[in-house]
Amino acid sequence: MSKRKTYTAEFKREAVRLTETTDKTQAEVERDLGLWRGCTSGWKRQLAEEGEKAFPGQGCLKASNQRIRELERENEILRQEREILKKAVTIFSQPRR
Repeated sequence: MSKRKTYTAEFKREAVRLTETTDKTQAEVERDLGLWRGCTSGWKRQLAEEGEKAFPGQGCLKASNQRIRELERENEILRQEREILKKAVTIFSQPRR
């Protein structure tokens, strides 16, 4: 099992800049930096689409992803509460001995 390597936002921006400003091809830059082939093209696309908000890093989510995470968390809490109430109804509806 291999561990996925993570790169800082600054490193990604610098790698994209190198592919755009040097005489080397994208594949040569990626090889020199020890990156997978085609890695910088994805970073370049993300940088073009999101600008300064690209590469938020670990723990920093886009607003839409943050909202989804909050709703999923709330949904899980509501499911747990519902299960607790079902068990309580079952317990209290049994006749006393």
